[in-house]
Amino acid sequence: MERRIYGIETEFGLTHSAPQGRGLGADETARRLFAPVLAWGRASNVFLPNGGRLYLDVGSHPEYATAEAATLRDVVAQDVAGERIVDGLREQLQETFDAEGVGGTVHLFKNNVDSAGNSFGSHENYMIARRTEFSRLVQHLLPFLVTRQILVGAGRVHPTGPPAFGAFTPGDGAASYSFSQRADHIWEGSSSATTRSRPMINTRDEPHADAEHYRRLHVITGDSSMSQTTTALKIGTTDVLLRMIEAGQILPDRTLADPASALRQVSHDLTGTAVLELANGGQRSALDLQHEYLEAVTRFVQRHGSHHEHMDWLLELWERGLRAVEQQDFTLVDRELDWAIKKKLLDSYAAAHGMDYSHPRMVQLDLAYHDTSPSHGLFHMLERRGAVDAFITPEEAQHAREHAPATRASIRGRFVAATHDAGVNSTVDWVHLKLNGEHRQRMVMCKDPFATTQPDAEAMIEEVLAGRA
Repeated sequence: MERRIYGIETEFGLTHSAPQGRGLGADETARRLFAPVLAWGRASNVFLPNGGRLYLDVGSHPEYATAEAATLRDVVAQDVAGERIVDGLREQLQETFDAEGVGGTVHLFKNNVDSAGNSFGSHENYMIARRTEFSRLVQHLLPFLVTRQILVGAGRVHPTGPPAFGAFTPGDGAASYSFSQRADHIWEGSSSATTRSRPMINTRDEPHADAEHYRRLHVITGDSSMSQTTTALKIGTTDVLLRMIEAGQILPDRTLADPASALRQVSHDLTGTAVLELANGGQRSALDLQHEYLEAVTRFVQRHGSHHEHMDWLLELWERGLRAVEQQDFTLVDRELDWAIKKKLLDSYAAAHGMDYSHPRMVQLDLAYHDTSPSHGLFHMLERRGAVDAFITPEEAQHAREHAPATRASIRGRFVAATHDAGVNSTVDWVHLKLNGEHRQRMVMCKDPFATTQPDAEAMIEEVLAGRA
């Protein structure tokens, strides 16, 4: 596919901490957090004028799904916008608590694990052609997803060593650092489940588009990214690999004997050299497989050309990330890749205070890296100091908070804004726009995710703006 729709769904961690353990529970904190959303949209599950979806997920997790984006810059901007929108709710709640004398601090985390061993997700969505053989795509994609964490993992401290395979119990070995937060909570390669077995690829066929032509690939094994450049690399490398598979490129069979076990092996080995067993009896390391993918993609781009302006940047960072792991020189990527940025910060603190990863303070700093607060979050502290690279401009991020990308989301966003401003009762989902009148109902279906206008939708928006709805 020359054009593709991308989207990211992010579940946030939420907690209220107060002296003597008097903080509110997760359910109550989440309920209070979403009070402004309920007042605005009369529900805790709403679509916003920027085309994105904001809702309260199972387990009292705030979740934001980006609007449909058709460019790498737009999907990164939408992801950043989502973080800032949800953090805005946190700021409002903190102000409310301060005014009420509740005390304590409300924390919002863009990460994937909590102290009780629970995991919450970051899901990537890629529109693919219906004609693509899905089983072949999954076969080639799984080894890539297992090993790409050496580039785009969020990093995680294990104060007593990584947990045993198949258990959430703390480890009993030496303190360590791993590439990924999510890897210890994934149980199989692909299935239709999302919580019970947690596969890497969710196979439910929900295209949110014309099902005759499109399918949605739902990847749920990745970590949430604080770094814009990590997000761009994560989406960009997966996209170009999909493009190569869709084009019918012949790739060697690198099916893993046990993808879930391999996922953990890769996460816990910062050298990238752990031996992974292949289903055909062969063996490869994470570095071996990623070098194979990079070389194949590079040749493909040389033959067929770049399909966006960031391809040279993408391939250069991909290669440099692999070289950083291969040479164990993490300074090569400690401005761009989350796991390396965080490790540099933690290692610097540990050296200054004479401690290692077993110290409780290191776990606190690990979590604080993902705090979305502009003033308290450690990643945002590094942003202010100019210690990390950006992929988009501040103006692009701010624009994405208020405006949808140039896709179907722009129709939805204008409809949401118009009906809300006019006080008109409406219902919205990814594909449908519906006016709920006393005597009649009108609904339109927007099946083309690339369309920025649609006559019947425009007519309905005009009707609302003119006060005739």
